[in-house]
This record gives sequence, structure tokens and C-alpha cells, in this order.
Amino acid sequence: MAHSKTSAIEAACARHNHRADALIEILHDVQHAQGCIDDEAARVIADKLNLSRADVQGVRSFYTDFIAEARRKTPVKICRAEACQAVGSDKLAAALETAGHDLETIFCLGNCALGPAVMVEDRLIGRATAERVAAQMERTK
Repeated sequence: MAHSKTSAIEAACARHNHRADALIEILHDVQHAQGCIDDEAARVIADKLNLSRADVQGVRSFYTDFIAEARRKTPVKICRAEACQAVGSDKLAAALETAGHDLETIFCLGNCALGPAVMVEDRLIGRATAERVAAQMERTK
């Protein structure tokens, strides 16, 4: 692991005073900094918090928001709950997959009245269309 990557992980642990009860916050910080929590990052976190690797892996794998490998593309989170399905999220998902987007299924983005709902990075898109998602993807590059 590169020194700067290790330093970023150590800094995240230090910001939370190396407290094991802050594991989720540390995992979020590390993922935000490096795009994922790979096995080496999990090992460093476990060492710094005096936890077993299994403890860190258990939390990392339980919460679906944490990923173990950096994504090559910006993921598109698409709501597949009933309200969004009723207004076309399945058709939209098919169109986005055909366009080559990396889709992540979510079961409610809290935007039911404006479905289908999609999230690109931190931007929520209501009444999403393939064109609106593509335009947002261009803005995030």
C-alpha cells in the first residue's frame, strides 16, 4: 500500500481518536477519501482500532454502501421500490444499462412523488430519464 494511502487511513482513525465505536464513521471517511475500503485498508483500520479483521470485514460487508473495490465509473443509484416501478424505473434501468452505466439498485430514495428517482453522486434526480441522467453524468466528470 502506498504511504499516502496508509496515511489517509491513519488520519481517519486519528480523527475519531482510534475509537472502535466510531468504526462506521471511519469506514465512511476512508471510502470517501479513496473510493473504496479494500482489504489492505480494512487491515490498517483493524490494526489502528485494535479490532480483528473479521470485525471490520463484518461491518464492511453488512452495509451495502461500503464497497471493497473502487468503481471505474460513477455509479447511478436507481430506486426500484414500488412507487418508482409504477412510473417506469424498470424501463429506465434497462435504458441506463444499455447505455453502459454502472447501476446500483436502491429501495427508496425518499422521492416517491417524483419517480422514477435516481441519484448520481450526491445529486438526486426526480422524474429521471436516460437523457437527464446522462447530462448529470457529464457534469460530474
